[in-house]
Amino acid sequence: MSPEPDGAQEAADTGRAPGRRRRAGTPRLRPFGLRTRLVLAFLLVAAVGCGTTAALTYRAARNAILEQTQNTAVSALRDQVEPLVLTLPVDTGQLHDVLLSMARQGKPRPWRVYAEYGSVHLSSTDRPTSSVITPELRARAHAGSATAHSSFQRVVKNGTPYLTIAVPAVFRTDKDKGTAQPTGLVFYAVMELDDEEANIEAMVSAARDGALPALAVALIPALIASRGVLRPVRELRHAAHSMGRGRLDTRIHAKGSDELADLARTFNESAAELERSVTELRNAEARARRFASDVSHELRTPLAGMLAVTEVLDEDAESLDSDTARAVRLISAETGKLAVLVEDLMEISRFDARAAELHTDEVDAADCVRKTLQHRHWTDPAHVVAYLGQGIRARLDPRRFDVVVANLVGNALRHGAAPVTVRLYAEGDELVTEVADRGPGIDPDVLPHVFDRFYKADRARTRSAGSGLGLAITLENVRLHGGTVRAANHPAGGAVFTVRMPL
Repeated sequence: MSPEPDGAQEAADTGRAPGRRRRAGTPRLRPFGLRTRLVLAFLLVAAVGCGTTAALTYRAARNAILEQTQNTAVSALRDQVEPLVLTLPVDTGQLHDVLLSMARQGKPRPWRVYAEYGSVHLSSTDRPTSSVITPELRARAHAGSATAHSSFQRVVKNGTPYLTIAVPAVFRTDKDKGTAQPTGLVFYAVMELDDEEANIEAMVSAARDGALPALAVALIPALIASRGVLRPVRELRHAAHSMGRGRLDTRIHAKGSDELADLARTFNESAAELERSVTELRNAEARARRFASDVSHELRTPLAGMLAVTEVLDEDAESLDSDTARAVRLISAETGKLAVLVEDLMEISRFDARAAELHTDEVDAADCVRKTLQHRHWTDPAHVVAYLGQGIRARLDPRRFDVVVANLVGNALRHGAAPVTVRLYAEGDELVTEVADRGPGIDPDVLPHVFDRFYKADRARTRSAGSGLGLAITLENVRLHGGTVRAANHPAGGAVFTVRMPL
């Protein structure tokens, strides 16, 4: 069934398009919208800055605190070991007294002191050795250096930090006081670093407690910055929405010299150019509509006279010679086509001018279809078969519904193959009218243009029994009822036109 004219898809989507436009115009909630992302990015930068500063400050302060403590302790232990005068081999009693004295003089706080000389192990406590002193520190203390060499090491034992110091005792010869010889006696000091760790933890807490107010303060410039960025974006969105609703004179107040201001100026330039183009197109379209309407009105009067004359000539054609009779019948047929075209042009011009009115009434839908078929003498079952649901009441404009059914059935008879099937039934709150034929169907390339005005599937077929506006008028009448019309091919063959109107 070759088409008379438009887009099936356009017709099918007619009822859904307004809904999409409403959804597009309604702002959606975006929990991670641009404002949120800008604020989060700002806070992230602030958090990274605070964290980096706190980490560097913590590292520097920690090193300073520990270095000061260990330098003081190492220096104090070395100052106590160097002046010692002990006899070798060592007197354990004398050495124990020395260790007790050194433990009391620990700096920056008292410590535990241990001494090792061969197999002799003494301490200022009740335990001769300490598990905190590592083999590594002992190895460095017994390295056999020719000069006094102190070593230290920070150790964590059972969660407690310790500073361990090793200072070997040396003796100097009388001949050369600058030469020192190791004695094999090594003094160790063990001091807990709890106070230093407490100070460090206090710094960490202070840094953490200070970061939260800093982030709260950073939130203020973040909101100000996001507002400054989003204001022109929001204005641009509102302007685009207004233009989408047809207000082509919408403009954005552009100020400044940044990228957003350039975007606003570009939008204004594009909007102005679009407004000029649309205005020119609307003016051209209005002129074309007026021309078609004026020509149609001007043609009605002479056409009425021509139709009256052709009717008389048709009655007398039998008394004329064959060539003259054939010419008279041709003139009569073409005049009839011209009259149909003029009426269709006038009807379509009323739709274009939005002057078409809908006069609805509650009617029996099956009775309306039956009258349409009877009025046009489409009652032969070999040509048209009707399956009409009974008792379906619908609120329709009977005249326009008659045009819809007549155009679809006439198009099926003209371009499809008999028998044409007309089905009428209710589906939910919709009245469904289907018109199907047994022809070859509609070419897929032609299907989107079935309802276009004056569209012909066969470019070589310049003459047609129709005006080329029948299906376009059908589409407009269905839209006027708030319904949709769709063209498709039946799987078993033939074309199917489906009209859906609210009951």
